Amino acid sequence: MNSLWQRFQKYFLRYNDIGFTVDISRMRFTDDFLQSMGVRAQRAFSEMRQLESGAIANVDERRMVGHYWLRNPALAPSASLRWDIEETNARIKKFAAEVHAGDIAPAKGKFSHLLLIGIGGSALGPQFVADALGNAGDPMDAFFFDNTDPDGFDRVWGKLKDTLEETLVIVISKSGGTKDTRNGMVEAEVQYRAARVDFARHAVAVTGSGVNLIDMRKKMTGWRVSRCMIGSVAEPR
Repeated sequence: MNSLWQRFQKYFLRYNDIGFTVDISRMRFTDDFLQSMGVRAQRAFSEMRQLESGAIANVDERRMVGHYWLRNPALAPSASLRWDIEETNARIKKFAAEVHAGDIAPAKGKFSHLLLIGIGGSALGPQFVADALGNAGDPMDAFFFDNTDPDGFDRVWGKLKDTLEETLVIVISKSGGTKDTRNGMVEAEVQYRAARVDFARHAVAVTGSGVNLIDMRKKMTGWRVSRCMIGSVAEPR
C-alpha cells in the first residue's frame, strides 16, 4: 500500500493554469519508461511543429493540415492563408446571424429548422457541436443526413414533413463529388419538389471551388456562387 502511495505522489499530475489533473500512477509502466520515451516524444513534438508550420501531411493530394489554423489563424504559415481563414469565419458568422435575424429567409417567415447533409467529418463535426452545445433555446433545431440509410432518411422526413418551408438545407462536401452526400442532396431535392417547395431557395452548398457539386448547383435557378477559404458557398437568394 505504501508503494502505491509513493507511486501516486510521483505520477499524479496537476496543471493549475488550465485546471487539468490526471493520475497515471496505476498504469503499468516501469520507472524508466518515461525517460526511455524521451527521444520518441521529442520526435513527435518536432513532427507536430512541422505540421503546424505547413508541412505536407497528405502526400497523395499534396495538402497541408489546417485544423490548427482554423482554431488560431495566427498559426497559419502565410498571411494569405490567415486572411482567408479570418475572412471566411467572419462570413460564416454573418451568414448565421442573417439566417437567425430573418434577413436570409424563405418566402414566408424565418428558417426554424436545419437539415445538414454530409458524411464523415462534414457531418460528425456539426453533429458533435449540436449535441454538445445545443439547448432548448436555440433559434433552430438541427437534423442530419450522415449516410445513405433509407430508414434514416425516413425518420428525418417524418419529423420535418410539415415544415420544409421553414427548413434550411446545408450540403457539405470538400470534393463536391462524394456520392453519399450527393445522394442525400438528391433525396432532399425530391422531397422539396413533392412538397411544392423551391429547393433552390432553401439550400446552401459548402464545397471546394471548381468541383462538380458547384457545377450542378449553378444549373439550379436561384443560386449564386461565391468564393470562400474552404471552397465556395452557394447561397439562396
